[in-house]
Amino acid sequence: MCEVNQTQVTQIRLLGFRGLAKYKTLLFIVFILTYLIILGGNLLIIILVTTVDHLKIPMFFFLKHLATADVLLTTSVVPMMLDIIFIEEGRLSFVGCITQLYAFGIFGFVQCFLIAVMSYDRYLAVCKPLHYASLMNPRVCLLFVSGSWFLVTIIASSETMVLVQFKFCGINYIDNFFCDFGPVLELSTSDTSSLILQDFVYSIFLIFCPFTFIIITYMYIFFIILNISSAHGRRKAFSTCSSHLTTVCVYYGTLITVYMVPGDESTVSMNKYRSLLYTVVTPLMNPIIYSLRNQEIKKALLIFAIKLKNTQL
Repeated sequence: MCEVNQTQVTQIRLLGFRGLAKYKTLLFIVFILTYLIILGGNLLIIILVTTVDHLKIPMFFFLKHLATADVLLTTSVVPMMLDIIFIEEGRLSFVGCITQLYAFGIFGFVQCFLIAVMSYDRYLAVCKPLHYASLMNPRVCLLFVSGSWFLVTIIASSETMVLVQFKFCGINYIDNFFCDFGPVLELSTSDTSSLILQDFVYSIFLIFCPFTFIIITYMYIFFIILNISSAHGRRKAFSTCSSHLTTVCVYYGTLITVYMVPGDESTVSMNKYRSLLYTVVTPLMNPIIYSLRNQEIKKALLIFAIKLKNTQL
């Protein structure tokens, strides 16, 4: 319970982009167009992988779930952000804020595991091509994906259950456009040191371990590629990994930019704008990367367009 001179926080105010109020029309147009492109691009990948037969292989099965996570991540944040831009301040119930935080954590961190699984898939395709079909069969693919969602959901649930037991009294505003973990934790009047330590340990498991695994798999991949005698063979082997490697660079480059840039007095304000990188930019880049760099997706898009045209005749 809160002290006598304090009030229990029941509503969270999101201050959004107050310093850019005069540009709100431009921001609203830019972000709603970006959101529509994110939805369109990622949903197109999901539809293509589901309906086009030659895309029903492990790499694109994992890509479909990555696209699903992108859609859910942006949908948990961007519609509220658009509302905040339009009215210059957002209001959420405390329960609504925690729900957004919980959903954002699941949809954001599951991508770490999915990208790591995709790197293992590329490792098997390049380094163990003769055993690829048996090692990466549909049952194993489903186990990898369901395990990723299950683990992240359990971790996010455990953190959220600890968080809601804290006291939130007095200050109820966040200088951000969504309920991120750090800003919400700062509102608590309880001792949060145990949860901060717990979050640090979880972050190692959710971010550092998958990233280390990805680096190790690509070290093996590059070693195998360098030992291929023909230049054509090296190009062909590398082309199977190029789209995924670009996704790794974009995703982890974003995380490093947001969480590892040295802080100063303006860090809190700047983190709000850096957050746009993983809430908007990364989900936008994934369908672009796979559309422009992957011939199988281009071929599937052509097949889908032909099928769509024939059904209309």
